[in-house]
Amino acid sequence: MKKQVLILLLNVVLTGTLCAQKTVDLNTLHSISSNELMEFATELSSAKYEGRLSGTPEYLEAARWCASKFEEWGVKPANNGSYFQYFPNEYSEVNLLGSMVYFNGKEKIYLDFPEDYLPGSNSASGTVQAPLVYVGHGITAPELGYDDYENVDVEGKIIILESGTPYTKNDETLAKWTPYAYHRYKFRNAVKHGAAGMIYASKLANPNTVNLEGFVYAHVDIKVVTQIMADAGKDYQQIRQQLKNMETPSFELPAEQQVFIRAETKYFPDAQACNVVGMIEGSDPDLKDEVIIIGGHLDGQGQMGDVMFPSALDNASGISDILGAAKALANSEVKPKRSVLFILIGGEECGLYGSEYYCKNPLFPIEKTKMMINLDMVGNGTGFFVSGGKTHSALFGHFENANNYYIHREMGTSAVSKNYGRPRSDASHFENVGIKTFGLWTRNSVYPVHYHMPADKTNVLTPEIMEDAAKLLYLGVLGVANDSKL
Repeated sequence: MKKQVLILLLNVVLTGTLCAQKTVDLNTLHSISSNELMEFATELSSAKYEGRLSGTPEYLEAARWCASKFEEWGVKPANNGSYFQYFPNEYSEVNLLGSMVYFNGKEKIYLDFPEDYLPGSNSASGTVQAPLVYVGHGITAPELGYDDYENVDVEGKIIILESGTPYTKNDETLAKWTPYAYHRYKFRNAVKHGAAGMIYASKLANPNTVNLEGFVYAHVDIKVVTQIMADAGKDYQQIRQQLKNMETPSFELPAEQQVFIRAETKYFPDAQACNVVGMIEGSDPDLKDEVIIIGGHLDGQGQMGDVMFPSALDNASGISDILGAAKALANSEVKPKRSVLFILIGGEECGLYGSEYYCKNPLFPIEKTKMMINLDMVGNGTGFFVSGGKTHSALFGHFENANNYYIHREMGTSAVSKNYGRPRSDASHFENVGIKTFGLWTRNSVYPVHYHMPADKTNVLTPEIMEDAAKLLYLGVLGVANDSKL
């Protein structure tokens, strides 16, 4: 009982202190609405934007819509009077779903979209039919004593390829393997060895690849690869274990086992995309040159034939949360002393293009950037996780206090740990140039997560957690912006 009374008194004192110092505008806080955030997510997931594939006209239209909301709320353009920061962004348009047929030596098995396969996001147009060769990770690294192609002939064949690298421990050795982890490397290496086509043992819509003339490929479900291996008398799980043991279990499958792939695409090598950049200028004459960045990727996986990948959780949810926080910060009676920069990032799914471009062409000096918080898939669950909080505790304290006193969600955190492997998040580019960086996402999923699939629609979003994410951003960023002790 004494403990409960002390906690109650502490909350009263802290809340009274916060209000007395006018650090929070509660009216603005409560104006953040799950209904409005869902309206934003529904707009961004709508058919008019065709899945927001970075570089497409539809992506640019989605970017203009976001900029119009910034303008409506009084969030200023941050790039010399413009809301847009453009960068090159090649892409491929998948015009038809294509087709895949597997010949097991006895019968034809027609594969179904999207249960069995997805068209290659950057496949060349055309058809290919050939026998199969399994090439593991598709890596040729003589300096590491490793070559998946050493004992097989893939000339004119269709290869079966795994993602990633055999070495997975996050240490300095992984850095030596990282150049070989990129999809672009794997594809080019396949063509260099004479492969006619490819099935990727990873059924994900993935625009983070490269278009190579005449090279036709598709993504296939693991169960399909398992069946192909079984028909060849191989145990796929055993093969994958060999890969983990740094072995190279590459082999040619029986000649009667073949795959047919049809693809129809159009390549746009000279396209461009953009980051959407808006800012609220700081109210303090001395601190306004310092900036806090709130970012998240606006792009998605696009459309394949007439099937759209709405990319609702990944990442219309995060963008909607950012828009909600932007509106609140713009309308707040309590003004941020430091400036706040909102970056709706393009090209993330294509290879972190937009975040890399911003970090090479920052709109505020890197040394004046106090922190960056990145939102990705913040819309399905009951709790939060914030990476980096244990390392940057003074900054994280503002978000922790906001959650403890106003939001009351489960919220975990972690320390910053150096990533020696391939960067997988926009936050990594900001971190690599020396900016203190957080990643915010939701956990304890309420609905299934349809990662990079057509079923990633707004019906898998949790409106209540999105509202609280926007509130957490509003309160936490305002706290950091007005902390004179930083």
